[in-house]
Amino acid sequence: MTNRNLKHSIISLTVSRFSFNYISDNNTWCSFNDVSQLHSSTAFVIGLQHNWVYLIDHFGFLEDGTFKQRYLVADKHWKQPAGPILFYTGNEGDITWFCNNTGFMWETAAQLGAMLVFAEHRYYGESLPFGQDSYSDSKHLNYLTSEQALADFAVLIENLKSTLPGAQHSPVIAVGGSYGGMLSAWFRMKYPNIVVGALAASAPIWQFPGMVPCGDFYKIVTQDFARSGYNCDANIRKSWKAINNVTSTVSGLQWLSEEFNLCSPLKNVMDTVTFKNWLQETWVNLAMVDYPYEANFLQPLPPWPIQVVCKYLGFDSTVSDYELLHGVSQAAKIYYNYTGTSSCLNMSQTATGSLGYLGWFYQACTEMVMPMCTDGIQDMFEPEEWNFQAFSDECNAMFGVRPRADWAGTVYGGKDIASHSNIIFSNGGLDPWSAGGVNYNMTESLVSIVIPEGAHHLDLRYSNDHDPPAVRAARALEVKYFQKWISQAKKAPQTSEPNI
Repeated sequence: MTNRNLKHSIISLTVSRFSFNYISDNNTWCSFNDVSQLHSSTAFVIGLQHNWVYLIDHFGFLEDGTFKQRYLVADKHWKQPAGPILFYTGNEGDITWFCNNTGFMWETAAQLGAMLVFAEHRYYGESLPFGQDSYSDSKHLNYLTSEQALADFAVLIENLKSTLPGAQHSPVIAVGGSYGGMLSAWFRMKYPNIVVGALAASAPIWQFPGMVPCGDFYKIVTQDFARSGYNCDANIRKSWKAINNVTSTVSGLQWLSEEFNLCSPLKNVMDTVTFKNWLQETWVNLAMVDYPYEANFLQPLPPWPIQVVCKYLGFDSTVSDYELLHGVSQAAKIYYNYTGTSSCLNMSQTATGSLGYLGWFYQACTEMVMPMCTDGIQDMFEPEEWNFQAFSDECNAMFGVRPRADWAGTVYGGKDIASHSNIIFSNGGLDPWSAGGVNYNMTESLVSIVIPEGAHHLDLRYSNDHDPPAVRAARALEVKYFQKWISQAKKAPQTSEPNI
């Protein structure tokens, strides 16, 4: 596709392409095959993997079939009866990957006496409603919606509470990050009878048409690079023209392919467009995972990776195209080959394969319509307007569907959410997704926590000696709200199912 509007919308929360890999980033190995496995740092005993049978369609009454949804349970620290349940609202990928990267829940379980449940989102990981046919066509994809996913979660919790001894009166708190954070907030809004509160980390619930300026996302990416090194953002801005200049000849295409050690050499103009899109996504991903310590979230990276990248991009304005692009190649290799184990750079790969890019493409083409644009002035990217019609046409060509641009605002309330309660919206100042997040307190119980030095849902990750003080304070405050909600729930009148 020559138009980049679809790319803008689905640079999104997915940033993924490939086969599954476990993450051992000082975290739990959530394989859930051996109940005796221990947490790598705090000796939590891992629970088991389960499946629950769901209706494929919660909102119709015809027999449309059922499917098995995977969920993970860890109950070592659960205090029965009525101990709280922390429920991770799974997002666009394999649930074991999110389990590995949500250390905050593991570290909080003992403090609260909580059971942990990680629920996999339908159509991702192993929770495929139609098995291998789930992605075969738009008819099979028709049930991939956030509304159906929330209903899955609600039914799962009701069944857990009715079947697990001691869980009937357990207060449930939803926790999620990124799209999962959006789901956790919406879960509390739509099912306040099911969850007593929600932590929505890095959740861009306002990144929808007409709610925030379409260019704010890329402005934050640019600010991250601008503050991380001399002329870093300016040279990335300059690099797009340098790429065009160098790739205008066959020899230039060959030189650039060799300079970046690309697995597939650039051969034509379309390859150059793909190359630039790949680089743009690289800079965005770095902004998302600019963590203060070594991490392996999307790729293995050093501490404060943007600072490391910018060391290769501190040129003066007189730099030649070839010198500049040599610096860009060295910077890109920090992201793609920090470990030195990659034999070449694959433009099809920008992140871990534990995420499900095709499913998110479909969601972006239906209800998760998130406009983005660039102007090349307030950001470091080539100018491109948001063009909804072009975006819609690309979605129709790919899936045979047209997006409902305003549907998310209609079904979830847009910015008119003040009537809801007990939701924490946490956002990092370095995270471009904070542009679409809730960054101020709306009411006493719809609260915002801003972490100035935080990247994408840093607060949900395991604690680390190099964590900024602000994220330590954020986690402590989040736990206080959890304790408050749990206390309120226990004081509320308890009801039992009547005997019939």
